[in-house]
Order: sequence, then structure tokens, then C-alpha cells
Amino acid sequence: MDHQVVTQEQWLTARRELLAKEKELTRLRDEVSKQRRELPWVKVDKTYNFDGPEGTLTLADLFDGQSQLLIYHFMFDPKWEDGCKSCSFWADNYQGIGPHLKARDVTLVTVSRAPLAKLEAFKRRMGWNFKWVSAFNTDFNYDFHVSFRPEDQQDGKVNYNFSQVHFPAAEAPGVSVFYRDCTGAIFHTYSSYSRGIDNLNGAYHYLDLVPKGRDEQDLKYAMSWLRHHDRY
Repeated sequence: MDHQVVTQEQWLTARRELLAKEKELTRLRDEVSKQRRELPWVKVDKTYNFDGPEGTLTLADLFDGQSQLLIYHFMFDPKWEDGCKSCSFWADNYQGIGPHLKARDVTLVTVSRAPLAKLEAFKRRMGWNFKWVSAFNTDFNYDFHVSFRPEDQQDGKVNYNFSQVHFPAAEAPGVSVFYRDCTGAIFHTYSSYSRGIDNLNGAYHYLDLVPKGRDEQDLKYAMSWLRHHDRY
């Protein structure tokens, strides 16, 4: 790997210049996060019933006593035997953080359209312990634009990431956020898709620190190197 090598003093000068930009980025991120929290909300009046290990669960049940709900939309088509390897990469990053989120009044739940038995089997294989429920018998995935019916794809485009775009599959990744007030009313506060969910992947942030970075620029497509963590 050919790279410029300098003295310690020259390195400190360059590092301080970069630090100024990093601080600017941090301040910008804080401002964007503030604007995200200030977005208007939409009341959720539709009933959604999910299949979970405990039986049928409503959207309200998924809050599990907290007022804020984070849902990761994990790509797992009912016809697939394995969950999406990219979503599995994201799941490896949020595995274990549930108790920390609950300490801040947040419940994290993973939702996929595959039947519960497939989700449970894949979850055991991967060694995960987060809550994962099936949206197989509800319109939830379709309403939040992470699953697409054949008729949704007839013109070659789907409603994804807030626009009509070409998408190569019937399942897509994303995250959605909900709030439940003291009366039990539920509101949709935020959703993000595509590169918008990069900030949920800690491994990528670590890779961004090292000399080669994500090292994906010469690959056929960005994540072609990725495997389920038991298949490297």
C-alpha cells in the first residue's frame, strides 16, 4: 500500500486540520438529529398483527412497556431459507444493545415478512437473542415500503426511500420509529432506507477509521465481500 510518510510534526498539522472538519461534521450531525426529532408525526390508526414467539402481537405490544419503538426492517422473503446477508451484518451490530436502549425508554424489534418458524431457525443459527417477529399475515411491510407486491413492480420501479426507484428485489432494508403516548395512541415519527441506515452499522464506522477504509471501491458491488458471520 503506497502512501505518503511524513514526520510526527507534519502528521500533527494534518491531523489537526482534519480534526476541525470532524468537529464540523459532529456539529452538523447534532443539528440534523435535532431536526429529525422535530419532524411532524403521523398517527397510526391501522391495526397490525404480528406473529411472535408469544403468539399474536399488535404494534402496541411491540413497545413492551416503553414509549418509543425502533423497528429494523430485515429482508427475509417468505420463499428464502436464509435471511439477507446484508441485514444480518446490521443485526450483528445491534445484537446485544437492547438493554441499553430500554434504559432510555426505547424497545428495538426486528420485523421480517418470512414466517416465524424460519425467523426462529435462522436466529438460532446466528446466535442472536433480539426480539424478531413476522409480518407475514399483515400489511405492515408493504405500508412502510420495505416489501413489494408483484403489482408494485410492474413498471420496473417501486416506492422506496421516498421516491420511485428501480429496486432488484421484493424486499428492502430500512428502519422505522414509533411513539406511543399516555393514551395509547401510536405515531409514526421517522423512517430511513438505503444508505440512510449506514449510521446503524458500527462495523462500517470502525472500517472508516482504518487505512483501507471499507475497501469496496473495486468490487463488483459494494457489499459483495459480505458473508453470514458463520460462513467466512
